[in-house]
Order: sequence, then structure tokens, then C-alpha cells
Amino acid sequence: MSLTFLDTTIVAVALASVQTSLHAGVAQLQWVIGGYALAFGALMLPFGALGDRFGRRRAMLVGLALFAVGSATAALAHSPAQLIAARVVMGVGAAASEPGTLSIIRQLYTEPGSRARALGVWSAVAALALAVGPVIGGVLVGIGGWPAIFWFNVAASVVVIVVTAIVIPESTDPGVGRIDWGGAALGLIAIGGALFGVIQGEARGYGNPLIVAVFVVAAVGLAVFSVLEAHVPNPMLDLHYLRRPGFSGSLVLAFSVYFSIFAIFFFTALYLQIVEGYSGYRIASVFLPMALAMILTSLATGRWVARIGVGMPIALGSLLAGLGVLGADVGLSGSTHPLVLALSLTVAGLGFGTTVVPVTSIALAVVPQQHSGMAAASTNTARALGVIASVSVLGSYLNAQLTSGLGTKLARLGVPPVFRHVVISAVETGGVPGGSSIAADTKTFGPLVAKVVTAAYGAFHRGLTISLIIAGALIIVSGVLSAVAVRGARTRPDGETSQA
Repeated sequence: MSLTFLDTTIVAVALASVQTSLHAGVAQLQWVIGGYALAFGALMLPFGALGDRFGRRRAMLVGLALFAVGSATAALAHSPAQLIAARVVMGVGAAASEPGTLSIIRQLYTEPGSRARALGVWSAVAALALAVGPVIGGVLVGIGGWPAIFWFNVAASVVVIVVTAIVIPESTDPGVGRIDWGGAALGLIAIGGALFGVIQGEARGYGNPLIVAVFVVAAVGLAVFSVLEAHVPNPMLDLHYLRRPGFSGSLVLAFSVYFSIFAIFFFTALYLQIVEGYSGYRIASVFLPMALAMILTSLATGRWVARIGVGMPIALGSLLAGLGVLGADVGLSGSTHPLVLALSLTVAGLGFGTTVVPVTSIALAVVPQQHSGMAAASTNTARALGVIASVSVLGSYLNAQLTSGLGTKLARLGVPPVFRHVVISAVETGGVPGGSSIAADTKTFGPLVAKVVTAAYGAFHRGLTISLIIAGALIIVSGVLSAVAVRGARTRPDGETSQA
């Protein structure tokens, strides 16, 4: 579990290195993150069902092997397309192995008290993996560049495969019925179509016939999925569970938490590297306080939830996370203020860590044991959708600022059209035609370059500001609504949940 969680954030700090090395545009960087998250989110439900039926340990081992193969392929990639394809393979592997981490806990720990403690450890490790991703990633990039991250994944996967094969017993629930392949296919069409439309729509135009058709297909896929899941005997996602406030509230909050986390990890890390010139080691130091805050609060929140229920931790955690995200924008305004940024990220980490435990524990507790794989997969799918939405929607807005917005400002500065193209290409891909960097070309293009660079970085910062405001507001609002929705649900020390 920590391996697949870690990979959702560890790559964020390597994006600038990938951009410079492979000359990847912002849209391609979105796919480096989004391709993994898409496969991860869209396939967890079917793999959760497959694990329940044919063996949870078997599904984990197959998934880990795919994850290792994808990681090795990514480390050897020589183009953005190769890297994106490898990331998709990694996402498939993560989707196969991740649901079993929760459902196996449900099978191994049948005594309520020990199960509650096991879920607390799971939540703490989830927060740990999520938080230390940027720290480990920064160190690895500093040591060996972006490929070092993927070689790290290969080595870690081999270790986890061996340990899993030795210590984890097999468990199945073969009597739960046939697999809902139709639901799996429709879910993939809906999620994949929406992601493709958002990312490619910014470049092609949202009125482009292809983009419009993709959105229509995604909407129809979602509608048919909803109808199908309400009528098949063994649905991929039992829609009746969505009527339970604890379950639906936890999914909403899981989406919002990851949406906000990636607004921090993806966009802030990219800004610090491209605009401020931070090294991998310095990025690691910036995110370290946030990581420690997430770890400590996630360890403490389990007992708090057991005593008072989930409503207050959800509300307080969401408020802290939102304020931290909004404060990060203050720390990045003008010249970056490292102390303000560090304090803001620490507050955000306190909030994120506080929400991880209730989101995880309540979703698993309200679903019967035989559907634990579906419950785990549903929660993780909501997380992945939050990542996808953050990277695609906010990333597309940021990319728009770097193209149309920057182009308009360059025109006002009197920059010739040919040079505008060079500047925009340089900002998006980390270099100008011919492979040289922006900094190296400032002497070539004369004194106007200082104004051009200022305009480019200003466009980047405007996009970042709006992205952080949206993310901070979303988690605060969704946290309040989720706390209200689950106010009748109280997680007891035995790990089960009562509904008012």
C-alpha cells in the first residue's frame, strides 16, 4: 500500500527534471501524473472484485509485478510518450494490488479490537507514504535525476513481492457472484473520456468536434453505468451504499483531500523548480514539515475518532487543510517567503493527516465484510479521481495561462510573433528549439528578455494562485458538508459504524 500511495506524490517533484530532459509540455506532464491516476482509479473496482473472487494475495502479487515492469520501463524512457505509457502500466499494477491491502486486513483481523488497531496502522502508513513522497522524490532526483525515482520503485517492488509471498495468506470470497465486466468497461470509458477531454480540450479548444464527442461519450458512459449498476446482480459499485451518509461522505471527502493535496504537490513543486530554481534537495526540505505533520496527526486521530466519532475530526481537518493550502499561495506571492510557505504547508499537513483516518475507517466499516474489496476500491477510486481532476482541470487552466494569457502579454510588450512562440515553448517544455535552456538564451535575445521572463513567470504564478484558491475552498466546503452528512455515524472502538 505504501508503495502505490508513495508513487502518487513522489513523481511530482521530478516533473521539472522530466520537462527539461524530455522536453515535455505541461499537457504531457499532466499525463505523466494523470495516466497513472487514470489507470489506478478506473481499474481498482474491477481488480477489487477479482481479488475477492480469485485471491487477494494473488491479485497483489500480479499487480506488484506489473508495477515493477512499468517502473523499469519508465526509468529507461527516452520520450514523453514512452514515459506516459510506462506510467499507465504502473497504474494498472497499482490498481491490482491496492484494494487487497484493506480487504486483507478485514480478513486477517476478525476480532473487532485488533481490527481497529490494524486500520489505525494502515491509515498512519497511508499518510506516511503520501507525505514523504515529495521528500524521498527530492532526494532521489538530487542523487540521480528523475530515472532514480523509478529504479527505486523497481527495487522496492521486488522486496515487497518477496515479503508478500512469504507472510500474507491467501483469502477469497468465491460465492459473491459473477464479475461485472460491463460496469468496469463503462467506468473506464466515463473516467478516461472526461480526463482526455479536459486535458486535450485546452490545446484543441473545447468546441472542437472531437473534444465535444469525447465528453458526450463520457457522459453517456456514466449514465449507462449508473443504470446498469442499479440492476445487475453483483454490481462493480453497489449504488445502495451511496445512500449511507458515512460511505458517500467519505468518498466526497477522499476526492477533495486528494484534489487539494495535488494542487500543492503538483503545482507548488513545479513552480518552485521552474520559477524559483529549487533543487531536488531543497524541495525535499520544503515538504518535510508537512510530511511530519501528516504522520503525527494520522497516528493521533485514530483514537480521537474512536472516542468522539468522525464529524469533528473531518470538519477540523478540512478547515486546517484548506487554510494551509490558501496560506501556501501567500508564501509564494512575490518573492517566495520560505518561512510562511513552510508554516502553511505544515498546517495543511495537520489537516490532511486528520482527515485520512476517518475517511478510510468509516468507508470500510459500513460495508459488509464480503464486499470489503469493493469498499476499499471505492475509497481509493475517489482518491484517484481527486488526483485526476486536480491535475487535469487545474493543469489545463495553468496551461491556458502559459499560452493564451502569456501570448497576450507578450503582444503588449511588442514581442514579435515568432519570438512569442519561442518563449511559450520554452516555458512549457523547459527549453527553446535546439535544446538550450531559457537562461542560456537570454543573452541571445537581448534586453527584452528580462521583461519576457517576468511576464512568463507572472502568468505561471497567476495560474498557481487560482489553482490553490480553488483547492483550498473545495476542501473546506466539502469537509463541512461531509461532517454534516456523517454526523449520525459514529465509529466505535470496535471498528464498526452506527448510523442514526
